[in-house]
Amino acid sequence: MSTFVLVHGAWHGGWCWDRVAPLLRDAGHEVHAPTLTGLSERAHLLSPQVGLDTHAEDVVRLIDTLGLTGVVLVGHSYAGQIVTAVADRRPAAVARRVYLDAFVGTDGEAARDLLPETVEHHWAESAAEAGFGWLVPVRKLSVLGVTDQADIDWLTPKLTPHPWKTYTDRLHLTGAVDGVPAAFIECVSWMRVFQAQAERARECGWPVHELDTGHEAMVTAPEALADVLLELAR
Repeated sequence: MSTFVLVHGAWHGGWCWDRVAPLLRDAGHEVHAPTLTGLSERAHLLSPQVGLDTHAEDVVRLIDTLGLTGVVLVGHSYAGQIVTAVADRRPAAVARRVYLDAFVGTDGEAARDLLPETVEHHWAESAAEAGFGWLVPVRKLSVLGVTDQADIDWLTPKLTPHPWKTYTDRLHLTGAVDGVPAAFIECVSWMRVFQAQAERARECGWPVHELDTGHEAMVTAPEALADVLLELAR
């Protein structure tokens, strides 16, 4: 049995894994899906001070408080940065790190550094104008590959603005993360913002799996995603 810790990306909350978590539990695994500080049902805690370290500490404290071991640490999108930071801080607790269409950062890199130039410009501009200088407004779900109206209706009311500081904060790593096995899952049926990250993973010698779905795989292809996660946990 493995212990999955599923970490959501920008604008979301732990609830976004609700279609995947039962499939992992039915296979006999323990599953935790925390909501990060300042987002979704924890949006009342949002402030300009919430950054990457805040969110990494959210997950570290979950692991420490519950005494979790053998963790399969899964990060979607922005949360790739969190997976890297947490695995570096708690390498003995994390058995495998999984990057789901996510950033694969190294020491000194910020998430904004890893975005394609046009996307980074759009995010920075959105934060500066509509986000009061410190927030990234929710993007249109169609841009992320979500087209089914039922999925849009389920996601939309729960999504909240994301703190831009999490994208400008740089990773500070000891190197311990390099000893934790890793894998990458790329979602290939959208604009493929994370294609360069998948290539970086291949260059590192990690297994790279492709899912024929949009960026929100946990919503649009939960069964296929669960199958890959279960394979990686074996």
